[in-house]
Amino acid sequence: MRRKYLHIGALIAILFFFSIDASAKAILVQIAPKKIRQGDVFLIKVRNVETSQVPSALLSDDELSFSSCGEGCYVAIGAVEITSKPGPRLLKLKVGKRKKNLWLYVKKVKFPVLKLTLPEDRVILSPEDLERTKSEDKRLAELFHTASDRLWDGGFVEPLNNEISTAFGTRRIMNGKWVSIHKGVDIKGKEGQEIKASNNGKVLLAVGLFFGGNTVILDHGQGIFTIYMHLAEIKVNPGDLISKGEVIGLVGSSGRSTGPHLHFGARVMNAPVNPVSLTELKL
Repeated sequence: MRRKYLHIGALIAILFFFSIDASAKAILVQIAPKKIRQGDVFLIKVRNVETSQVPSALLSDDELSFSSCGEGCYVAIGAVEITSKPGPRLLKLKVGKRKKNLWLYVKKVKFPVLKLTLPEDRVILSPEDLERTKSEDKRLAELFHTASDRLWDGGFVEPLNNEISTAFGTRRIMNGKWVSIHKGVDIKGKEGQEIKASNNGKVLLAVGLFFGGNTVILDHGQGIFTIYMHLAEIKVNPGDLISKGEVIGLVGSSGRSTGPHLHFGARVMNAPVNPVSLTELKL
């Protein structure tokens, strides 16, 4: 599905292959895309690897999690944060005793700015609401540190095949002073439309939140999570194993919402990332 806001800087998935071994069975490494926008994801595949030598990689101090993609093949999904400085980023790869420094290039993005005027009681929280949101934020932060094996299979799909109304990274300035960064995308929808799981996963959370309303969070393994907010109805329970494309809820306007839509988010390596970059990744 084409997104109108992608004129900001469309991603072109470029594949890079090279050897880090001069032996007959050289190890091949593929990174895509090589140039990545702030807040986007990327993949790294390593081929011709001996079974006993699962690769490891570090982006700054953050470790990527690899899983099998066939005989002698391992894959990991990484991410750069929305606040990452533009320019080269070092990725340190290790396979057995062999090491290689790889480079990603982070492209600067000019994110949209949205100015809103809202009633003060929708901007300034009461002490009770503030306490609740702090408690919920702490709970979510703990959930996103969950370590689990890979459940995802193949590419991630869009949970709702409609137009995006608010892009990832949009700076929302409310009443001329309060600023928030949109850490997902808002997808237009009609009340009661079915919302589908973006990939195989386990239901980590299915509950009502102050801001997000009825919210479902799926754990896809390897530190990859997708988030679905403002649902009218939740169709799953915590602990359920979900298949890609399975209905997990219905479009609504619960929580702090001004109309029916789906807030679709993703986290990779404990960073909020653009979920569109995840669904566009060729896995």
